[in-house]
Amino acid sequence: MAGFDLIIFDCDGVLVDSEIIAAQVESKLLSDAGYPITAEELAERFAGLTWKDILFEVEREASIPFSATLLDASETLLDKKLGKEVRAIEGAVQAIARIPGPRCICSNSSAHRLKAMLARTGLNRLFGAHVYSAKELGEGRTKPAPDVFLHGAKQFDAKPGNVLVIEDSVHGVHGAVAAGMRVVGFTGGSHSYPGHADQLTEAGAETVVSRMADLPPTVEALAGWSELL
Repeated sequence: MAGFDLIIFDCDGVLVDSEIIAAQVESKLLSDAGYPITAEELAERFAGLTWKDILFEVEREASIPFSATLLDASETLLDKKLGKEVRAIEGAVQAIARIPGPRCICSNSSAHRLKAMLARTGLNRLFGAHVYSAKELGEGRTKPAPDVFLHGAKQFDAKPGNVLVIEDSVHGVHGAVAAGMRVVGFTGGSHSYPGHADQLTEAGAETVVSRMADLPPTVEALAGWSELL
């Protein structure tokens, strides 16, 4: 398959079904702190953002000051829950194996969480060392900033305009588009909601798939289209 220098995968909600687990933990913490919100509402509004950025958004909206301990509380609870419950997105291993060429992961999750989730699901063998955390790049460089996508492309000497990103969140799509990359939206995670595909398209995704089985032919079709441009 020609046409792309690199395929970049988001991790949470694309490779591993972790977004709904995070939403369950974080919605409870926010509700207990005085900001009632369901896991479903949190996933729809904030999927793709770091917990720190979610807290900043809620503080600005509701003028509720959160203690610094809330940051650590989420990390501890979520790591424990993910360690027991996280699973690969159905068909992810098989789909990725069918897409030849360079690939990597660019995620807002921490490096240690990515390592743990990928090892638990067996996806680590498909990416090796090519797993990049936006948090490792420094303050203010997480999605929707384009930095982690550009960092991933740089590792492969890939031209941003010839990179395809697979993303499940509006914030992630915005970051990939800002990086000058093409995007396929994915709505196959348990956190998906009515209107999810439309929101990804409006954010800049060229097309949206809801099953991993549909990803390889979609990538192939887009790669062929690239060669005609």
